[in-house]
Amino acid sequence: MPELPEVETLARELRGVLVGRSIVGVEVCWPRTVAAPDPETFVRRLVGRRIREIRRRGKWLLLGLDEGDWLLVHLRMSGRLAMESADAPEDAHTRVVFYLDDGRRLRFSDPRKFGRMAVTACPEDWLGGLGPEPLDPDLTPERLAGMLRGRRVRLKALLADQRFLAGLGNIYADEVLWRAGLHPLRCADTLTPEEVTCLHGAMREVLEEAIARRGTTLADRRYVLPDGRPGEFAAHLAVYGREGHPCPRCGAPIARTRVGGRSAHYCPQCQR
Repeated sequence: MPELPEVETLARELRGVLVGRSIVGVEVCWPRTVAAPDPETFVRRLVGRRIREIRRRGKWLLLGLDEGDWLLVHLRMSGRLAMESADAPEDAHTRVVFYLDDGRRLRFSDPRKFGRMAVTACPEDWLGGLGPEPLDPDLTPERLAGMLRGRRVRLKALLADQRFLAGLGNIYADEVLWRAGLHPLRCADTLTPEEVTCLHGAMREVLEEAIARRGTTLADRRYVLPDGRPGEFAAHLAVYGREGHPCPRCGAPIARTRVGGRSAHYCPQCQR
């Protein structure tokens, strides 16, 4: 958390307020947030740079700067980006602050300190190991079938593997499998062509719906939009975090199991 819909929402929201702005100052409050280069060089390569574009790749946020550098941001478990006025209250969990030429600031807060940032001229050095994007038009049902072929891995674990697909995590892997009617413990190489097509369609439907609703804000509010608004997809979750609640499709109680160290929520009636 956050996953693809949340990071895509952040990219879209920040694009409207950051593109064209220049970074006039950077304060690194927790040096380990900066993965590369060293914090002093990190600051030097950012100050004075103009933000020319903002993209998403998997769960990474990419800010393209003039003169060729990129600022890469991974929020991990609890990272949050907030656009603030200069007189906004301080946050005890602040790790990095970017001061902008219009007097505002972009604050990165991260209670659990797992989030990471990097400045690089070659994003592929960091992102090259990621799998394809789930919403890429080139990811057809036929291509997905080829990716699944010979993979004796549980579906939940495989969908959440960033080397297989970039962007899915605990929430949306559960939701996609429920939508497709597939059990999280099912081996990936046992799916029929019809089931692969159903999985492909469910993945696109769930992710597109979650993006349209600006992502999932859970009770802990670790993810909110840069202006503090919550995402609205939590009210539409079918199985994730709903153990014991009735399945929206059949009414059976939602169950939870473990897959490769992760929780997996599913309907034992709909997902046999």
